[in-house]
Amino acid sequence: MEEPADPSLVLKIPAIVRRNTIILALSQALVGAGTQLVPSLGPLLSVELLGSAAMAGAGISIVGFSRLVVAYPLGKMMDVYGRRAGLVLGLAVATIGTVLIGFSVIWQSFLIFVLGMLIFGLGMGAAQQLRLAAADLYPPSRRAEGLGYVLTGSLLGALGGPVVISIAQAVSPGLGISPLATPWLIVPAVILPPLVLIACMRPDPKEIATHLSRYYPGYKPDSPATIVEQRSSGGNAFLSHYPKLVAMVASFSAQGTMSMVMAMTSLALAHHGHALPAISVSVSIHVIGMFAFSIPLGKVGDAIGRRILLIAGSFIAISGTLLVPVSPDYWVITLGTFLVGLGWSCVNVAATAVIADTTQPYERGRAIGKNDAYASAAGIVLPLLAGPLVDGFGLSSVGLLGVMVMVVPLPFLIRLREPAPGEYLDARAVRDRA
Repeated sequence: MEEPADPSLVLKIPAIVRRNTIILALSQALVGAGTQLVPSLGPLLSVELLGSAAMAGAGISIVGFSRLVVAYPLGKMMDVYGRRAGLVLGLAVATIGTVLIGFSVIWQSFLIFVLGMLIFGLGMGAAQQLRLAAADLYPPSRRAEGLGYVLTGSLLGALGGPVVISIAQAVSPGLGISPLATPWLIVPAVILPPLVLIACMRPDPKEIATHLSRYYPGYKPDSPATIVEQRSSGGNAFLSHYPKLVAMVASFSAQGTMSMVMAMTSLALAHHGHALPAISVSVSIHVIGMFAFSIPLGKVGDAIGRRILLIAGSFIAISGTLLVPVSPDYWVITLGTFLVGLGWSCVNVAATAVIADTTQPYERGRAIGKNDAYASAAGIVLPLLAGPLVDGFGLSSVGLLGVMVMVVPLPFLIRLREPAPGEYLDARAVRDRA
């Protein structure tokens, strides 16, 4: 990591960093249009193929499982070969998955659906690392802001999801294909542009991260005293370093709660008679909450600290989780999902910044990959729990469980010490030395 020689100095973002940021943001936007189909259509596909809501969360859980499997190996690959290679490979794999999901509907095969979701999830696990590449491009004093620029690209993806579904509904009758299948067959055309853009991106973000002072003249390595007991991300060190542990717990809770709520929201809206485009609009508003405010949230994280952002995100997600099950009204449910997305956004920006702040470029991919693996585990378990809970106790039970999960990070956050934005004290190390 590096810090400015003069803390009052605000360095200009270099042209090459601006260019790569634009490439990553556009890629995030286009990939987001395809990713959005999982919560929009996944639960409906499960019901279509199985005739029951008990496995409505299966698609989201399968994608979460794939991300869990691929997160750490992909991060390790990116640490060795660079960010560009891993991103291109992942997007190529994702296109195969989308085609299989589309044909699972045509062939009425739940097995092919599971296989397609597994493969698509592997590819989307790579797309998750777009934020790793974004973190590489910026020094700590502007890192959360840089993450915000790239993550905001998904706002265009939120608009693209309904467009893909609407186009699919328009052409499906002429093709004689189910409107649940056609969107997945359109997605490869959406994924191809970011694949090409990233393949052409130079230099690799890891190269910039390794030589930040070359791109940001005036920066120098921070002093060893800046962070107490900052440890490597290898082995069990990730959980033994308190700031990373806090980031992981917050990510685990936010990702699990959001996955669970989204697994049930589209099903609830469909149950109340809303059509696919309306459901997609609701999911898009949720995605707007996830990404539209990433830039101002990033600036807040750089200005007043990551810890405050993590705490705010937890409370916002709790309020949204409480709103989703209280009414059958479309806009009440949609407001709840928006707030869940906004809370997740706070946590995602801040937790990613914490991990990037406390790791070196050569190990950052593994550290973020490990965090993603833990978060994906929550994305597997909680949506699978949601289906039986709704069947047995109604949608309100999902809201209660979501609140319980989001409360978990708060005691950890209370103990997190952040003397200045991006600088941390390991609470356990300080206690041991006392």
